[in-house]
Amino acid sequence: MQNRGKISTKVGFGKGLKNAAYSNENLIVLGSDITTSVGVNIFVEKFPDRFYSLGIAEQNTVGVAAGMALSGLIPVFSTYAVFSSMRTLDQIRISLCYNNLNVIIGGAHAGISVGPDGATHQALEDIAALRALPNITIISACDATQTEIATMKAISEINGPVYIRFGREPIPDFTSKNQKFEIGKAQIILNGGDVAIIATGSLVWESITAANYLEKKGIKARVLNIHTIKPLDIESIIKAANECGALVTAEEHQITGGLGSAVAEVVVKNNPIPIEMVGMPDCFGESGEANELMEKYKMNSNAIVDAVIKVIERKKL
Repeated sequence: MQNRGKISTKVGFGKGLKNAAYSNENLIVLGSDITTSVGVNIFVEKFPDRFYSLGIAEQNTVGVAAGMALSGLIPVFSTYAVFSSMRTLDQIRISLCYNNLNVIIGGAHAGISVGPDGATHQALEDIAALRALPNITIISACDATQTEIATMKAISEINGPVYIRFGREPIPDFTSKNQKFEIGKAQIILNGGDVAIIATGSLVWESITAANYLEKKGIKARVLNIHTIKPLDIESIIKAANECGALVTAEEHQITGGLGSAVAEVVVKNNPIPIEMVGMPDCFGESGEANELMEKYKMNSNAIVDAVIKVIERKKL
């Protein structure tokens, strides 16, 4: 595991689209007035004739994507996650999920790290909104390299609606270009038996940082990368619960309804153990620099360390 520097996951999404397009002539991309800010420009520069901008009309774009999918094409629709997942929720539910159509939805600028754009553009409820819908696959990769691989696999392997969640701010790019990546299967990044940190997206690197600090304090933490929120790797979560006896979940999303809730649903049915959740504490964000907001709302390595210490104390009771 080597940090190759910071790259935005939107770059991985764009590269994944471009790479997939070489071998799949039915792949087309739809935009809602934006390209570069969501990484789609990487595709457009190579395949300009396979990109259609439909303007600021996100609900209509989902309808167009549904029609294209019924015609045998593989449409990708991407804009900011607050619009691609929530403004379009009814259309995703009825047009895509009910009909189980092969459409890829790109949710860009996810989380609070959008920063200065403020609460209206910080997608912190998208996982919760979509997780309850039947037939949908939800992916939240941990770095740009993994986002690229996940995008390509979603296009080539999934026959149904897929939501890919990614961010704007550059984050450490550390996973292997030759990694074993399987949709629906978690990755053990670090092994340990005192506590398991179950993380997704940008919080995976923060979890690694926390685990390295905790090891110096004599606490061996397992770090589990949940890059697929749905279908969830239930087996790996149960194994972590049984072997570690305490869990911390970490996500750049509302605690309510997100990864933490999904993990808790598994644990409460199989092995009720102490769980602490790191995420947005049931409030809206605000405008500010990304690192300042992550610190204020306790979604960084320091918050994960505090949660681990707290859950281990609960484990002793």
